[in-house]
Amino acid sequence: MARILLTGASGFVGGAVHECLSKHSPHKLTVVVRKPIPALAATTSVTQVEQIDGLTDWSSILLDCNVVVHAAARVHVMHESSLDPLEAFRKVNVEGTLNLARQAAQRGVGRFVFISSIKVNGEGTPLNVPYTADDEPAPTDPYGISKMEAEKGLTLIASQTGMEVVIIRPVLVYGPGVKANFLNMMRWLYKGIPLPFGAIDNRRSLVALDNLVDLIVTCIDHPLAANQVFLVSDGEDLSTTELLKRMGGALGKPARLLAIPSGILNFSAALLAKKSISQRLCGSLQVDISKNRELLGWAPPLSVDKALDATAKCFIDSCA
Repeated sequence: MARILLTGASGFVGGAVHECLSKHSPHKLTVVVRKPIPALAATTSVTQVEQIDGLTDWSSILLDCNVVVHAAARVHVMHESSLDPLEAFRKVNVEGTLNLARQAAQRGVGRFVFISSIKVNGEGTPLNVPYTADDEPAPTDPYGISKMEAEKGLTLIASQTGMEVVIIRPVLVYGPGVKANFLNMMRWLYKGIPLPFGAIDNRRSLVALDNLVDLIVTCIDHPLAANQVFLVSDGEDLSTTELLKRMGGALGKPARLLAIPSGILNFSAALLAKKSISQRLCGSLQVDISKNRELLGWAPPLSVDKALDATAKCFIDSCA
């Protein structure tokens, strides 16, 4: 039985990892949060850390720890306020991660599981030419660059110390309680707002929160996960049009989609300086998870439709 240190337990992914481990795992669990969360304290040893950066002292928290699952991060933000976004991301995602990893290795931690991002690979793929875990990284924004630099630093620490490192790069994560663009999409569908996305012939990989958590838990102690990089998705890629139709069905609100050609949408987005939004809606981003199946014997336990149903139910309950 391992003692696991989990960072980012108050976040969307970290909170789900905490719930899974605290309910279904024999491992002892200690979580790190920036703000007190009473619900966590009732079931788990909780430590509050004001800031994760290159100066954070982890010595007492790492006592007797065997595994670190590092889910805390400065996440990608839509409206960046920092004058130097890359430096802001590096402070937490690079310096904070590598400081924790070095101290973990010094105290005999056997494995460090790092939740990275598909943005390390890049922003998009040609249709039906998915990213693989062995592709050369090609991040284009400060968040993706910071995650890539953290991965490189972790790989170096692993080679120097013998601590095993596992890197997991999720695509867009959705599930009960999802926020940001996915939540906005559900709001539009639920209100019956007509959307101009009825003719988008792209493919996007997504990952349900439960599927991501299942892979993370698998990588805590699977012997063949050591020093590997894994991409993760639901194993079924959807066009934006298909996603909207299936999400609408889950919500009980059939999607009202207008068949506007993607070329017109891309042109309009360029005029409005919204190319990044157009890329996410009209472009493709696919990942190949065959490595997970072949090396770990892992497959997503939850289907896309069941995951969408669970996400929709939580949204509807919150509206009641």
